[in-house]
Amino acid sequence: MDWSAWHDQYDVADSSMARRLQTVQGRILAALSEAPAGEVKVVSLCAGDGRDLLEVLAAHPRRDDVRARLVELDPRSTAVARERADRADLRQVEIVTGDASLIDHYKDMVPADLVLVCGVFGNITDPDIERTIAACKQLCTTDGTVIWTRHRRVPDRVPRICDWFETQGFELRWLSAVEAGFGVGVHRFAGTPQPLRHGMRLFEFVGSDVLRQAEAAEAPEAPTPRRPD
Repeated sequence: MDWSAWHDQYDVADSSMARRLQTVQGRILAALSEAPAGEVKVVSLCAGDGRDLLEVLAAHPRRDDVRARLVELDPRSTAVARERADRADLRQVEIVTGDASLIDHYKDMVPADLVLVCGVFGNITDPDIERTIAACKQLCTTDGTVIWTRHRRVPDRVPRICDWFETQGFELRWLSAVEAGFGVGVHRFAGTPQPLRHGMRLFEFVGSDVLRQAEAAEAPEAPTPRRPD
């Protein structure tokens, strides 16, 4: 996957990806504005080029309160993220080129006030989605916020994702409308953070294309129309 070209789709005016980005940024802005006084810790899994968080932080009145760590495997994307953070003089933002599924990358930054899991759930299997949601109890502080995304193509997993979050002690705060064509969710953690389980892998990033092919192969064949006698 050429992730640089993929991220270029965010620049296409009024595209689904551009509208999803705007929605995510609006939720990030609200979460930062509502965070308690003092330092605000943010971690972002599979952060890409970081534009969802960094573009908000650049102009946010609490930018100097935010300490963030963005983890992304693709070095071209992290190079863009570093350039964007440097240009905005966001000195407390750390860009890590590494496997975002390894929970040790978030050591010393959790429990965080804001956890971003954007562009992840559409690229991993259902068991890994559920495992990652459960692990958010290690990443998120009490009353902290998780912002996540997932496409709404068949099979639409958004309702199930909301159920999985609820099972783990998260309360739904906001969910994009079905008519939007994409899923953006905001959950608040009402429980007590769990200790970080060092060495834990949250998921395997298999990619949406691979998942679609597997789902198509497993779908039952449509019955052959019977010719009238």
